[in-house]
Parts: sequence; C-alpha cells; structure tokens
Amino acid sequence: MEWALGKTAWLVVAVIALAGCKPQPEAAARQDKNQHQLELMPLPKPLSPREGRVRVSGDDALSGVLSWSLPKVKIENPSRARAQARKALAHGDLFETEHSAIPILLALQAAAPGNTQDAKLLAEAQAALLSQAWIALSVDDDVASLQFAQRHGTVLRTLWPDLPEVKDYQAAVDRVGRAFELTQQGQRALQAGRLDGAGSALDYFRKALAVWPEQVHAQAGVAEVEARLIAAAFTEARKGEFDRAYVEIARARRAERNAALITAATQRIETMRDDRIRRLGDEGLMALGDEDLDFARVRLAEMLRIAKPGNQKSIELRQRIDLVSHYGLFRPGQVFTDALPDGSRGPSLRVLSMGSFMMGAEEGEPGASADEQPQHPIRFERGFAMGRFEITVGQFRRFIEATGYVPRATQRGHSLAYDARSGNFVRGSGIDWRSSYDGRPAGDTMPVIHVTAYDAEAYAAWLSEQTGAHYRLPSEAEFEYALRAGGTGLYPWGNSGPPEDVENLAGGRDVSPQKRHWNNAFPGYGDGWWGPAPVGSFMANAFGLHDMGGNVSEWVTDCWHKGYRRAPSNGAAWVNPGCRTRMYRGGAWSSAPAQVRSAWRMAGGVDITSARVGFRLVRQL
Repeated sequence: MEWALGKTAWLVVAVIALAGCKPQPEAAARQDKNQHQLELMPLPKPLSPREGRVRVSGDDALSGVLSWSLPKVKIENPSRARAQARKALAHGDLFETEHSAIPILLALQAAAPGNTQDAKLLAEAQAALLSQAWIALSVDDDVASLQFAQRHGTVLRTLWPDLPEVKDYQAAVDRVGRAFELTQQGQRALQAGRLDGAGSALDYFRKALAVWPEQVHAQAGVAEVEARLIAAAFTEARKGEFDRAYVEIARARRAERNAALITAATQRIETMRDDRIRRLGDEGLMALGDEDLDFARVRLAEMLRIAKPGNQKSIELRQRIDLVSHYGLFRPGQVFTDALPDGSRGPSLRVLSMGSFMMGAEEGEPGASADEQPQHPIRFERGFAMGRFEITVGQFRRFIEATGYVPRATQRGHSLAYDARSGNFVRGSGIDWRSSYDGRPAGDTMPVIHVTAYDAEAYAAWLSEQTGAHYRLPSEAEFEYALRAGGTGLYPWGNSGPPEDVENLAGGRDVSPQKRHWNNAFPGYGDGWWGPAPVGSFMANAFGLHDMGGNVSEWVTDCWHKGYRRAPSNGAAWVNPGCRTRMYRGGAWSSAPAQVRSAWRMAGGVDITSARVGFRLVRQL
C-alpha cells in the first residue's frame, strides 16, 4: 500500500535533532555495541514480498499489510551519489525513494563493497532510521502515527531482520498495535456507557496500558472513565442520593489514576451533604417556628436518610421537634410572659415538663377521705405553662377596667370574709375582688379573692384574647402535679411538719391582730401572716411555683365527682356540662393541717366567693 507522510512529516525534523536517541535503552546499547559491524556488513539479502510485510490485527485501518521494497538506484557518479546521500540523511529522508539515503548507500556498497566511508554513512543512516522509528512509535495519538511506526518496522525488518535492535523494535510495534486495538475497544465501550466491570471501557484501557504503558489514548480513556464516574457521583449528590454518590466514587476509585482527585471529589460531596443537611435543618427549625410539626418531621426524616449516624444537626432538630411537640416553642423550666397590646405583660409563667405521677391519696393515708381515692396514675404527654404566682388584685383590676366586667360578688354585694371580732368567716356586705380577707381594701400585690370560678374563667378568656395564646384554669390533675412537684409525700414538702417559711399556713405560732391563735394548726410553725400574704412572699417549690400549698386555695376546671373512679388518666379536666359544683385545690392561710395535704380536694358552688379562694392560670403551649 502507498504511504503518505503528510500527517507525521514533523518526525523528519525530530530525527535530525534526535538521531541515535531511542526510548528503549537496552536496544540502544546493543545498537551502539554492534554499530561498528555495519562497516563490514554485507548487503542485506532481498526479501520476498511475503517476508517483507508486517501484519497487524485489530481495526480495519491497521489490518492491511504494510510492505516496502528497496528502490532501485543507478550509480553513475559515486561522489555525487554520496553527497546526495549525505544531504538526504541530513534531512531525514531515509528510505522512501531512489533519492533517499539508505537506497543510495546500499547501491554504493553494492558497487564498492569495501568502502568504509559508505559503511560509516550507512551505519549513521541505520541509527537515524531506528531513532526515527522509536520516535514514530512514541507518537501513538492516531492510526496514521501507528502506521508510520509500522512502516519503519517493515523497512528495518526488510534490511536487517537479525539485528537485536530491530527485533526489539518489531516486538514493541506489535505491543503498540495490540494496545491500540484494546484502546479502540475501550473507546467503543466508553461510547456505549460501559464504564467499569468486565468488558468495560476501564477494563480495555487497563489491558492496553498493561501492554504499552505509554498509550496516551488509554491513559486519557482511564481519566475519562474516572471523570464520568465522578460526574455521576456529583449528579447523585445534587439529588440528595449520597449513598449512590459514594457508590460512583467507589467505582471511580477503581480507576486507580488520580487519588488526589478522588479525595477532592469526596470532600466536595461531603460539603454538599453538610450543606443539604444544614438547609434541611434550617427549614425544619423555621417550620417549628410556625409549629408545623409535620413539615419539620419530613425534613428530619430526610436528614436522617442522608446524614451519618450521630450527626449533630439531625440530633438538634429531633430534640427541637420533641420539645415543640411537648412544649410548643418553649423549653422545660422556661420562665416567660406574654405581651398585651397596651405594652404591659401578662402573668409570669413557668413551663412544666411532661411527665407522670400518682394522683390522690394512698390507702391508709392519715386524714384522707374516700373522695381522694383511688390513687391512680396520670401521665402528661405534653408540657404546659403554669402561673408562677396566684393572680393578683392588680392584674384582675386591669381586666375589669379594660372590659367593664362585673364579677359575681360585686353584682350581689357581699362575700364570705374573716370577722376579726368573732374570729369566724361571715358574709360581709360590700366585699368583692377589691377586698382583702377581712373586707378592707386589698393591695395590688395581694392574691385576688372573693371571685367565683366563672370570674376566673372570664379573666382567662380576656387574657387569651389579648395575647393570642390560650389561657385557662388548670385541671385538678395539673394542679396536683404542680403542687407535688415530683414529690410523693403526705404534704407538698414531705411527710413531716412544714420547714421554716415554706408556705403561708395556719401555724401554732401565728397570732391575729386581736391576739387569737388557731385551734387546729401546725404546732411550732409560724409564718408571720394572719391572712393572705403578697404573692411570692414564700419560697418556690421544686417546679419554681410559689404559694401552691398555702396563701389561698385555687379554683380548677373540674366539676365535683365523688372519688376518682373513671377519672381521665391523661391529666385532662373531668367536666360535666352544666355542673354547678366546682373543685378548688391547695392549702390556704387558714387551712388546718389535713387541708394542706397534697391529695386534699374541696368542692364549692359556682357562685361561692370567699376570703380563702383565688386562682392562677395555665397557658397551653
């Protein structure tokens, strides 16, 4: 077949600069060792056309037989022919025509076999041909380059078949041809999308590099496989499929080409994962701000799907979801107030933890009645906020002035108050929410008394409207839970007598302004008050609430029921529509010891007002 030099003509220039330089050091050493033999070497024996062909398997472009025949040269003037050979050698024109160096030099040798000058020039031409051949072999970027290298092999094999350097080169040509064929198979697999595994692009490219490590297309093919797999990993990561992304990274790692690139890609995917987790967490927290638990839970599920175990962001969102599901936007133990439209603040509240306790009196409890039994478990699945203090006269006054509401005692003109002269509780005229326990005007920091359960609920409804939150009287279970504050004793503080200054109670050391003493009181206890004290005058209990077991008893939502059989177990109020008897709980400033027990409960008509009963509120979270 005819050979065209156009695409690789630059090799001629390279040969001029690199004559004698070969990529195979062992072959070069053998050539240098045997170069002097060329001076005495006989003319090469002509080969038959069959012997002068190089067969290459593989692609059709390489499967043709490359042949070369020594051009015939007629020597008329040896000196002129020798000069022409030197000029051709200098330009890298070695074998193609009768004007090339090697055909001229071989013709000169045939004409004058013993001419050492011609032998030396032929040795230089052979060295240049080998250099040109090795350079051509190193440029394997296309079929034309490989064919150019094969043609050089054909020339060398035709002229000097037994030379070790020629045999080395011919073996290299065969390896390059095999590598080229494998590379082309790899490229076809690459186009078909078969990236790794048996019969894949990576498989063929690796086999090609095993045959010829310098095969640049195979090297580029491995890089392309790696790049495509990394790109696939990024695609999966952008979709949030990080497990699949790491499957692609593992496939890319099998290319064993660029460990630094794989490391950088892995770090980038981790950054994408962190960014996505952070964004999901932020969206979840924003949803919790609107108390949209369902949306937040969806975001948490996605975070848990893509995050590594123990991820702090997902742990934080899960904890916040648990808090919101049990406490709204608050946290256990938090103290807060709600703003009113006029810039003032509502009652001070404390968030009580969800939990459980045993409600009521144990069998055999001293002073207990059947109305306080059976003792039964209560569990709160959600926390709630309770007023830290009893509602004060000043707070109730704000409600009256804002609404014009007329409480029941004001309507009827009397309430039950303490009579200092007799030492008894009697009905007194002109006594209402503005009055103290003895009928005199009450200060704004005193607990409001002389109010009905309906009056308390009217205040709660107004406060709810003002704040946008839901305020109400506590259930009986909520009150006892808050009163016990985690304790299980006979009294809110334990089983013995009251510690110093624990509550405003009826104590044996208490003395009225008229020098009276209680007939039934805690012996040896004195709190310094005969009548209610300003709210918060005594220490808070373990839940941070004041005056739960003393000062004044407090209305709750529940209707009267004899005992706790069939009572709710979830802490909800036990209410009958239209009931006329309501419950109040907690000891008061005048309560006998039996009435200060944690399980003590008392009923009163919905219209009853007295100097012993006030209220505090619960706020829904």
